[in-house]
Amino acid sequence: MLLKRLRLVHCSRPMNEAIDRILIAPLKALMARRVHEPDQRAHPFPTFPQLLEHTMPAVTKAPNQIGEHLVDYEEKVFEDVKAEKGEKALVTFHTVAFEGSIGFVNLLQATRLQRKGFETSILLYGPGVTLGVKRGFPTLGDEAFPGHQNFNKQIAKFIEEGGKVYACRFALQALYGHGEGSLIEGIKPINPLDVLDIILLHRKSNAFILDTWTL
Repeated sequence: MLLKRLRLVHCSRPMNEAIDRILIAPLKALMARRVHEPDQRAHPFPTFPQLLEHTMPAVTKAPNQIGEHLVDYEEKVFEDVKAEKGEKALVTFHTVAFEGSIGFVNLLQATRLQRKGFETSILLYGPGVTLGVKRGFPTLGDEAFPGHQNFNKQIAKFIEEGGKVYACRFALQALYGHGEGSLIEGIKPINPLDVLDIILLHRKSNAFILDTWTL
């Protein structure tokens, strides 16, 4: 009865055949062994390692080696798009520094947009303002671990190459207890009402807008 229940009534025939091969056949074999081996009678059901002994396939592929490449990293499918004269881009950030990779990835995307010729701006609002504050330990600017200053260095490089960065004053003070002096040099603090208007202005300009969110 137990073995019959392991089969899924509503599954396709190939699925039930797989269940027979992977689970039911090994269970039958182990239960048959238990009948003939007295020391097995104390264990009414086979253990998970016992099941694996019967179902785990051998791994024959050689381990990957340093220096190998597993994908074609040279092929580019689409053309390298460049901005037309006067085209704009806005990259918004509503994400927390160090809580995921997307914040840093889209800072790199903003830099790439700038280099493609777009007049590019970055908007830091909500938790996004944490990307734009000075950091370090034991003193500001120190790198306590590898990559500690990634956000700061990338924002500084973006500004150096002509990009504009804006940070919401409300998020700075009300949410995270920072002042304008906490911001990386070159970032312009803005009124919270400006957060929507900068997006609407870029929409009016038919700009490319890339939103960065962490939920």
